[in-house]
Amino acid sequence: MSQLLPLLTVLAGLAVTLALFTLLARHVRRRGTAGGALRGAMAAHDEVWHGTAADSYYEIQAQTDRKAPLPDDRWRRGPRFGRRA
Repeated sequence: MSQLLPLLTVLAGLAVTLALFTLLARHVRRRGTAGGALRGAMAAHDEVWHGTAADSYYEIQAQTDRKAPLPDDRWRRGPRFGRRA
C-alpha cells in the first residue's frame, strides 16, 4: 500500500485539476467571456513571436474602430445652395 500512495496522490491531484478546469470552462461558456480573453492572449503571443502578425492585428482593430465617411453632398441631385433651380 505504501507504494500506491504517491500514485494515488498524483491521480487525485490530476482529477481535482481536471474538475476545476471543467468548472472554469462551463463558467466561461455561460458568461461568454472566452472570446476577448483568447483574442488578447493570441495578440500578446503574436506580439512576442510574430511581429508582422501583431502589426496586422492592430491594423485590423483600427479599421474596425473607424467610422464610415459621410456621403458628399455635391453628388446629390437637385439645386444646390446659391443656384437657381
